[in-house]
Amino acid sequence: MNRKFVKARRSLTIASILAAHGMVFAQELTPAKPESVGLSSERLERIGAAVQRSIDDKHIAGAVTLVARRGHVAWLKAQGMMDREAAKPMPTDALFRICSMSKAITSLAAMMLYEDGRFLLDDPVSKYIPEFKNPKVLVKPPSGEPYTIPATREINIRNLLTHTSGLTYHWNANLGQMYKDADVAHGLLAYDGTIGDSVKRLAKLPLLFNPGDRWEYSLGVDVLGYLVEVLSGKPLDEFFRSRIFEPLGMSDTYFYPPESKLGRLATAYAWLDGKGLTRFPDTPIAEGPFSYSADYPSRGPKRLFAGGAGLCSTAMDYARFCQLFLDGGKVGNTRLVSRKTVELMSHDAIGKIGPDQGFGLGFGVDGVKTPLAELGSPGEYNWGGFFYTAFVIDPKEQMVTVFMAQLHPEGGLTLDRLFHVLAEQAIID
Repeated sequence: MNRKFVKARRSLTIASILAAHGMVFAQELTPAKPESVGLSSERLERIGAAVQRSIDDKHIAGAVTLVARRGHVAWLKAQGMMDREAAKPMPTDALFRICSMSKAITSLAAMMLYEDGRFLLDDPVSKYIPEFKNPKVLVKPPSGEPYTIPATREINIRNLLTHTSGLTYHWNANLGQMYKDADVAHGLLAYDGTIGDSVKRLAKLPLLFNPGDRWEYSLGVDVLGYLVEVLSGKPLDEFFRSRIFEPLGMSDTYFYPPESKLGRLATAYAWLDGKGLTRFPDTPIAEGPFSYSADYPSRGPKRLFAGGAGLCSTAMDYARFCQLFLDGGKVGNTRLVSRKTVELMSHDAIGKIGPDQGFGLGFGVDGVKTPLAELGSPGEYNWGGFFYTAFVIDPKEQMVTVFMAQLHPEGGLTLDRLFHVLAEQAIID
C-alpha cells in the first residue's frame, strides 16, 4: 500500500475520532499529521507496540495514549479491552478514574480565585476555614504514649498547594488510623458526606510536622477544594464546570459521570501476587487503615467532591486541560489564568525541603533539582493517578502526553513512564 496513503488515512482516522468527540471546533488540539509538528509517524508506532506487549503479557487490559505537539494531536490510540471479561474493546473516549490528576485541576481552580484577588498565598487557611486555627503537631516519643504540642506556625494556602502543610494520607503509619477513625475522606471510597464535612474533621486532628518544614503527599488539595467552595460560594463541581470545563470543552470530566456515560467507564483491574491481572473486587481493598474501591464514581451518596482524587475524565479532555498551560493560560480567545500564574505554578516551589523531584503549585517538576531520570526536557511538569494514569506537559518541546489505564496495584509495571520516553524519542525536528 502507498505510504503516503497510509499516513493520510491515519490522519483522517484521528480527525474522525476528534470530530466524534466534538473537539474539532476548537482552535487548539486539532488533528495533524505527525511530521507536520516535528514527530515521526514511524517512531510513534513504538508506543502502540509497547502498550500491546503489556496487553499480550496480561499486565493491563487496555489503555488510551495521546501525544499532542504545537497544539495538534499527532497520536491518539485505544488498545485492548475496556472490560476484558465482557470482551468490550477500549474506545478512545473511554472514561478513566484519574484520581490524583484531579489535584492539578483543583490547584488551577484555586489560582483562578487567587487571580480574582480573593487571597494571598501566604494567608493562613484559618482565615477562611476557622477550624484550622491553632493547629497541633503529633509527637511520638521512643517510649510512652504519643502527645501533641502547638505548631510553630499555621498552615497557609501555599502549603496546601505544595504538600508542605503537615497533613498526610490514610496510609501514614502515625496518623492514618486517626484519619480513618475520624471519618476523613480521601476520595477513593464512597463517602456519606461533603468535602466540607471531611475537611472540618481533618482540621481537628494533629499534624505530622510543622507547616513548611518538609514535603508530605497529602489531603492538602482536598482542603484546597473546600477552600474553593468557601471563597466562590459554589460547590466544587459547579465551579469546575462553569470556570474550567465549559471554557475548555471538557464535556467528559465529572466527579460522578451521568448514567448515560457510565457505559464508557473503563473497568478497573488489580495486579495481585500469584493471580496476575484480576478484575477489581466488588468490595474495597484494605491496606491497613487505607481502604479503596473502584465503584465510587457510580455508587454511594455521590455528595463528596474530592478535589485531590475524585474526578473521572478522558484522554482528550485531560489533554485540553494540559494544553491550556502550554498556551499560557488561555484557550482560543478565552483566558482562564495569566501567563505569570502558569509560570508560578510550573516552577519548583519547595527547594531543599522536598524530594529530588521538584514540585510547583499543583505539579511535579522534573530536571530542576537533579538531572532528568529519563528522556524528556528539564522543567517539564507532570503528575499521575492512583489507578495508573499520567500526564506530562513539556514546555520546551510544546508537547503534551497523556496515558490512561486502570490498574492498582500495578505490580511494578513501568509502561506509563516508558510511554512518555517513546513520545519524546519520536521528535525529529
